[in-house]
Amino acid sequence: MKDKTKVKRVPKRGHYDSETIHNILDKDFLCHVGFVHEGYPVVIPTLYGRDGDKLYIHGSMASRMMKDLEKGIELSLSVTMVNGLVLARSAFHHSVNYESVVLFGTASLVDNENEKMRALEIITDHVLKNRWKETRIPNQKELKGTMVLSIPLDAASAKIRTGGPIDDKEDMDLGIWAGTIPIHKTYGSPIKDELMDPDITTPESVKAII
Repeated sequence: MKDKTKVKRVPKRGHYDSETIHNILDKDFLCHVGFVHEGYPVVIPTLYGRDGDKLYIHGSMASRMMKDLEKGIELSLSVTMVNGLVLARSAFHHSVNYESVVLFGTASLVDNENEKMRALEIITDHVLKNRWKETRIPNQKELKGTMVLSIPLDAASAKIRTGGPIDDKEDMDLGIWAGTIPIHKTYGSPIKDELMDPDITTPESVKAII
């Protein structure tokens, strides 16, 4: 398993320490899960939440991804954030600055109701901090219709690119603009549900990101 996590292309950009991996995972909330379903490869985007050295994902009991992963088949999960466009003098050396994590392993079903509820809280608050306490928590019918899986982070690696373009020496005097264009994630102004009581004020979780 460890061989799978080793960064082979530009290995100096690889990172294997938990602090770096956790830091990247905590900056985002969307992952892509890859697995083989009935003989063909599938990649599904889904939300996640981190709790220590494991990730939680959730989905419908009818989801093919959840039903397949519950069986313990091998999976690959990735998270990527693009932080900038890197524009070189040559088309060949154009790139992006990014932070990414890739992990391999198998998922385990969370069947303990207390852990399941806690996992859903972690996922909710991972997407929007402190949102869980502002909502109605899942009822028994919703819990029964939702599957939660736990995925360990013990076979994960990070890869990070920063800095400007890396052009060939002979291209440096071409008179072509080169540099980077940073990319920043921002949130727009919240849009109220049209069916909501107009006297309800904006909650603290929303205020914190706008």
